[in-house]
Amino acid sequence: MDMTMTQNEEKVKKERSAKLILLFAMVSMTMMFAGLTSAFVVSKSRADWLKDFQLPTAFYWSTFVILSCSLSFFLAKKAIKKDNYRQTTIMLLSTLLLGILFVILQFAGFGQIVAEGYYFTGQASSITTTFLYVVTVMHLLHLAGGIISLLIIIYNHFKQKYNASQTLGIELGAMYWHFLDILWVYIFLFLIFFK
Repeated sequence: MDMTMTQNEEKVKKERSAKLILLFAMVSMTMMFAGLTSAFVVSKSRADWLKDFQLPTAFYWSTFVILSCSLSFFLAKKAIKKDNYRQTTIMLLSTLLLGILFVILQFAGFGQIVAEGYYFTGQASSITTTFLYVVTVMHLLHLAGGIISLLIIIYNHFKQKYNASQTLGIELGAMYWHFLDILWVYIFLFLIFFK
């Protein structure tokens, strides 16, 4: 009985520590994006700020897609807590495919911007497009980390390391993925209202 209690306490401490580390990482990422968006607002007074710039339609679609990612990851977490292996597999793979689609749509959005004659660097660029590029690329880098962690989660799931009593990996992945979704929605709404 005492040994079981110690194992349970150790498991709870491990889970709490892992979630706290992830939370600290998310807070630091939030501070970085707050700094970038603050610089964006301060730079609006510059003469080369684009007044009539419109966000590409691909960014609107990518917002829908990343919100769908959050839903599918939430459903994967819910399914594993019920030991529904098949449903968890479907939802994790759906999240991966939607995450890849998000990245494709982001690059399509960049393509739309360049096709309209706006460039991100060089003499033909403006402060507006450069900030858009920096903020979006930073989000894509964090998303790459999310996709890598999702691939590890899927691998571990296929190795049957998760079940109703062992969900830590999926929970951490879902926390990070939801954070990325909230971050993109923040960036998207910021760009709509402060462009």
